[in-house]
Amino acid sequence: MKKELISLLCILILGSCSDKKGNENETVDVVMVGGGIMSVTLANMLNELDPKLTMVTYERLDSVGLESSSAWNNAGTGHSALCELNYTPELADGSIDTHKAVEINESFEVSKEFWSYLVAGKKIGPAKSFINPTPHMSFVIGEANVKYLRKRYLALQKEPLFTGMEFSDDQKQIRNWIPLVMNGRDASQKVAATKIDIGTDVNYGALTSELATNLVKSGKMKLELNHEVTDFKRNSDGTWKVYTKDLKNNVTRIINARFVFIGAGGATLPLLEKTHIPEAKGYGGFPVSGEWLVCNNPKIIAQHQAKVYGKASVGSPPMSVPHLDTRIINGKKELLFGPFAGFSSKFLKNGTWADLPESFNFYNIRPMLEAGLDNVPLTKYLVEQVVLTPEQRLAALREYFPKARMEDWDLKVAGQRVQVIKIDQSTQGGILQFGTEVVTASDGSVAALLGASPGASTSVSIMLKVIEKCYKEQLKTPQWQTKIKEMIPSYGQNLSGNIALANIIRKNNSEKLGIIWKEIHRDTLKVDVP
Repeated sequence: MKKELISLLCILILGSCSDKKGNENETVDVVMVGGGIMSVTLANMLNELDPKLTMVTYERLDSVGLESSSAWNNAGTGHSALCELNYTPELADGSIDTHKAVEINESFEVSKEFWSYLVAGKKIGPAKSFINPTPHMSFVIGEANVKYLRKRYLALQKEPLFTGMEFSDDQKQIRNWIPLVMNGRDASQKVAATKIDIGTDVNYGALTSELATNLVKSGKMKLELNHEVTDFKRNSDGTWKVYTKDLKNNVTRIINARFVFIGAGGATLPLLEKTHIPEAKGYGGFPVSGEWLVCNNPKIIAQHQAKVYGKASVGSPPMSVPHLDTRIINGKKELLFGPFAGFSSKFLKNGTWADLPESFNFYNIRPMLEAGLDNVPLTKYLVEQVVLTPEQRLAALREYFPKARMEDWDLKVAGQRVQVIKIDQSTQGGILQFGTEVVTASDGSVAALLGASPGASTSVSIMLKVIEKCYKEQLKTPQWQTKIKEMIPSYGQNLSGNIALANIIRKNNSEKLGIIWKEIHRDTLKVDVP
């Protein structure tokens, strides 16, 4: 009996050692850290380019798309610069800079191309489960803002991709567009609005789930939920040892990866630092939380069908742009107003209060401190937002919905975003950067995405940059070139400079996704205000 017990014990020990060794020696082509829109987008693109690639995605929560990609945690606008005024700043000479607006608009078209390709192949969909046509509008109050909006409209009339936009400073016309915004408003108030019907509402949480399901069901990607990536170590052969922890069973495992993508939202920064690649030095992050007022009255929700974006107050950051926002979430129409900003030291909604202090290190402490000193208006804005009373939030809402009542709205906590802080190469100081940034190792073995809006809407364009940097040799092959142009027909071309191509792309996207488009005619581009 004693010998049998000893033999059984040896078998168990050897079996355990064998499992551990097997885990450590397992090598996959791709490890995705984080189950958000960025990771699953890249995974689907790589699978289309090379179906033989082996992939594993690790997500610390019990489902994908629950953090920044969740419908309740992001604006869901389908950011295409049709209504977001912060993408068309007024320059010192009084002109309007449309460069960023055109760039973002083109990037969103690229996203729609890839989604159309997947929907047509019945790999995701139906399209209405994640994208729905919704007019995009800008609305401003006051003579100076009306003047700005008129100039913006005129500038965008020269850009083919913005064909179909209308402008009005007539209260009666605007009331026809958005009665909820105009009813009860002072008739003498100076207001103006632009409207364009080709806008969309996108549920990125639903899209993330669709993209992940496509790969998991087909056996092309292994999805490990409730698993957290804790560390990285470089192997002698150039691959990466990825340390993961099973949060349910408290078991640590190791897997080797030829390529690692870190798309973990706010958690990306501390994970990127653990790779110790030189390119990661000097980056910092500043977390900002958000809140929405969510309408609970179906009669009010039914009266509004548009995304109405306003203008941020003087001195406020771009993230403070207020909007009265029609959303389709899980098949149900919703109405949100906000966002109201707040402060939390967490880098994720499900993070810890130690995230911010633990992110400080020798390389980023100077740029982080300098960025803080250079952004006093942001600090002031956040303090003011944190102490807002319910009455003050209601007053802000009434700027866009004059007849709003407090009992028709509930306050809901939105997601966390982490704004990038980086070294300014010209001054070696720190700058706070709005938007997104891709950081890659020199050998292309690691890529990470930092930042926030308009990330989700431009996810396909951003992941194309990752592929171009990390799979540059494969991308040169005829096979990859043929496939990528099948996935994204406009790849390598400029839509804003090619009206014929833009019409073909938008028509195809509209048919596959069930959205609205308007044909561009060069001779109908307006340069005046009606």
